[in-house]
Amino acid sequence: MLSIPLYDKQGKRSGEVEIDPQILGGEIRPQLLKQAIVAWQANARQGSSATRSRGMVIGSTRKLYRQKGTGNARAGARRTCVRRGGGVAFAKGQQNYSQSLNKKMKRLARNNAILAKIQSEQVVVIEDIDFDVPSTKRFVSLLSAMGADQGCLFAMGGADDPVYRSGRNVLKTEVRPFAEICAYDVLLRRKLVLTRSALDVLTGQGAGKES
Repeated sequence: MLSIPLYDKQGKRSGEVEIDPQILGGEIRPQLLKQAIVAWQANARQGSSATRSRGMVIGSTRKLYRQKGTGNARAGARRTCVRRGGGVAFAKGQQNYSQSLNKKMKRLARNNAILAKIQSEQVVVIEDIDFDVPSTKRFVSLLSAMGADQGCLFAMGGADDPVYRSGRNVLKTEVRPFAEICAYDVLLRRKLVLTRSALDVLTGQGAGKES
């Protein structure tokens, strides 16, 4: 069993929670984590850069002047790639860089990332916090008390607008429902903060458990 520090709503250490490493895949799979990260970054690329070919350039296809007798260098059409303003010889069109992972691979990669964070002692659990109104100052003080003020991913069991609005402007901090995070999100930030309800979703004990 793996032990994770537990904090109360005021940010004070109150104990530990244990989790079975088999829930997180049992072992870290570096190749899978790399594949998940590369796929995420590839899917973030627009692939919209493109250049014009000769057929896309406006202009006549007529030879500019006869081949011999003018004293000029030999020249073809105005749209040729050797002239300024002409088309590119090997034009590059829009690219599709997208990569896909199936559902089981995505979930296992995310759980492996969490396992790696737990083994490096970069995961903490906090009791579910309830903000009546957004308060960035209170949110930052909680992160500071848990040692997560240098960048963290704050994962909640479900959508919580006051908590989200409290942390959305904090530097190097992401606040998201647990169902929306992936391996890249977990590994991007230094620490992972799980609420109690998010931990229940992860272990399959919460009302919002994954299918």
